[in-house]
Amino acid sequence: MHRVLREALQQALRWQLLARNPADAVRPPKVERKQMQVLDAVGTAEMIEAARPYSAFMPILLGALCGLRRGEIAALKWRSVDLDAGQLAVVASIEQTKAGCREKETKSGRDRTVALSTTMIEEPRRHRLEQAQALLQLGVRLTPEHCVVMQADATALQPNSIGHAFAMFLKATKRPHIRFHDLRHSHATQMLAAGVHPKIASERLGHAKVGTTLDLYSHVLPGMQADAAARVDVAIRAALEQHRKPKG
Repeated sequence: MHRVLREALQQALRWQLLARNPADAVRPPKVERKQMQVLDAVGTAEMIEAARPYSAFMPILLGALCGLRRGEIAALKWRSVDLDAGQLAVVASIEQTKAGCREKETKSGRDRTVALSTTMIEEPRRHRLEQAQALLQLGVRLTPEHCVVMQADATALQPNSIGHAFAMFLKATKRPHIRFHDLRHSHATQMLAAGVHPKIASERLGHAKVGTTLDLYSHVLPGMQADAAARVDVAIRAALEQHRKPKG
């Protein structure tokens, strides 16, 4: 509420209706972040394999291997997925409120392209074929305008439904409870731990600024710094040894 009010007053300042923004004199409320529960690569692989028989399988793949949010998954259509090129475009998100659902732009306000791994090319191909066969039984032909994840009657899925299906999967498989959003956190942590540049990770996650990525996942940085120092040390040692070798 503070952010919205401040931006509204800031616009009035641009229109020269105010001499100053009174919201600047107010200390903004502290944002309390929920604790992350992050899966490592082994835990992610085990979850993916366990999820195959469940409706949450494709959302889990998109969250854990692409870092998509629930709303972005609900809004993702086949026209935005290019399996031949190995990429998908995140161009919209579904917002769910008490008044219902509506499609809106992504959280950062910018579209982004997400490169797909081999698994994220093979599994959607199989999923699309099964989806097309199921729709044909209803007399409906799968088109690029259909959602990648949808209900059995081809209607769009609500973000809360994705979260509910994920919770039911965890309960059915007796797995520890985590939030669906923690799959996105797991993907981000695994990227940074693997040495992916924070700027690339930020673009993949759809953060407006790389500072957001660094702030959220600062717990990964100490390990990255130690690894970077070790790699630089190896390179310097190799160069020194080469320099000390007798010439001629």
